[in-house]
Amino acid sequence: MSARSHSATSGSASSPSGPAGSGFCLDDLLCFAVYSAEHAFTRAYRPLLKALDVTYPQYLILVLLWRKDGQSVKALGEQLHLDSGTLTPLLKRLEVAGIVRRARNPADERVVNIFLTDAGRALEANAQEVLRAMGSAIGLCEADAVELREKMIALRDRLNAAVE
Repeated sequence: MSARSHSATSGSASSPSGPAGSGFCLDDLLCFAVYSAEHAFTRAYRPLLKALDVTYPQYLILVLLWRKDGQSVKALGEQLHLDSGTLTPLLKRLEVAGIVRRARNPADERVVNIFLTDAGRALEANAQEVLRAMGSAIGLCEADAVELREKMIALRDRLNAAVE
């Protein structure tokens, strides 16, 4: 297998210790393609989410709450693959903005549930425009977008399994 085909599939070249120009090329790395696509997504979302006055990670929290309000902090963290140290500041900023409210679960005081406020629920209508704009920017037909998403989820799951 050539260095180019190996790096395109695995994210690493077969001879990464060789001198510069020896076939180890950044653009051939799958990991760099994913990394740079993630940055492009974030840049594309930024102006769209500015109208909602939320960041991309906050938007992802809202997407989960629009689907099922009142989830625990733990459940949100599991779905977003975020630890509580990262998630809690995001939730606090949403709470200060009046978009969510935090409440202890009466059945278990150790559990904190997150609820949308009226303002948080109202943002959902505006978020539909964000989805339309991103769909247009991505430029894939629905079938190709679904296939790509499924491949990315499978890749994520394999990588998570490899490090657990």
